[in-house]
Amino acid sequence: MELPRSSYGYELVAPGAPLRKTERSLPALARGEVLVEVAGCGICHTDLGFLDHGVRTRHALPLILGHEISGFVRAAGPGAESWIGAPVVVPAVIPCGTCRDCTEGFPMICKRQVFPGNDCDGGWASHVIIPSAGLCRVPVNVESADAPLIPGSALTLRHLAVIADAVSTPYQAIERAGVEAGSVVIVVGLGGVGGYAAQIARSRGALVVGIDVSAHKLAAAESFGCGLAIDPSGLAPKALKAQIAAWAVANGGRDNRWVILECSGAAAGQRTAWGLLVHGATLMVVGFTLDVTELRLANLMAFDARALGNWGCAPALYPDIVRLVLAGRIDLVTHTELRPLDGVAAALDDVRAHRTDRRLVLVP
Repeated sequence: MELPRSSYGYELVAPGAPLRKTERSLPALARGEVLVEVAGCGICHTDLGFLDHGVRTRHALPLILGHEISGFVRAAGPGAESWIGAPVVVPAVIPCGTCRDCTEGFPMICKRQVFPGNDCDGGWASHVIIPSAGLCRVPVNVESADAPLIPGSALTLRHLAVIADAVSTPYQAIERAGVEAGSVVIVVGLGGVGGYAAQIARSRGALVVGIDVSAHKLAAAESFGCGLAIDPSGLAPKALKAQIAAWAVANGGRDNRWVILECSGAAAGQRTAWGLLVHGATLMVVGFTLDVTELRLANLMAFDARALGNWGCAPALYPDIVRLVLAGRIDLVTHTELRPLDGVAAALDDVRAHRTDRRLVLVP
């Protein structure tokens, strides 16, 4: 295959400004780098933070956004040749793998981590250059991004793009929280990340409760694996907890030691999640917002509970996630919509206006 000399994509020039179509010359690859031909790249609310809300990228602008990437490795620098031709999912956060934090089991705080679309050009492009460290090989022989990964299924390599954040981030949170069969898991915010969080928890045999203020999302909660869906509007924390506890106990679960996944990325959702603390609870903060929330921190002490943050997902967990998807235990197709990369502006407007509940994936 003849390698391209350039890549095209859509770059952020300044916050609030329209994206600009651009062409990048492709330089020689450094040791350990690979050139990925993008099959698909998702749109995440983190991207909207860069675009609309003043969140700064670590790399100077202009910069091509996009960190949910799947594709084929088309070229490799020295030491990474074994990746050529492989279908891959690119982790949204790529630790170096060799520093002290990485080798001691803390890869997500690696100071040399690479976040495509933040530290370097991302995947709203035809090609992207990234480190090969942490790449996840898709264990299926396919030569086209549109070829089904499973016979008779609509699942393609393009759909796997959402694994890189919307699926992997809640997966790591659920792994860290120790969710197992019979656990009571409460997902606050049933958007892209929250919907997958519910699916993952259900795949482990958990009793899953979905919390959202959107009637449409609550109506879809069952398809995510939620056994109970609640609109918390107007409910005091004690009333909300009582409703969940009654359902959990009636279904063989517990009225304590709940796992609460805050996936809304909104101050109101954070307050709701905090109000759900019970004895022995684990609160995982998965969503992000710049808003400030006032909380009574002593609740952690009173309930002997814990609150943990979750940044991305360690690359070591990606193969297990891919296996779950290929086994049909996490449904990407129903909850993903493929859009042309050249229609990125319209796709972003649909996300901003909440005109879609699916995770949008841009296809070059």
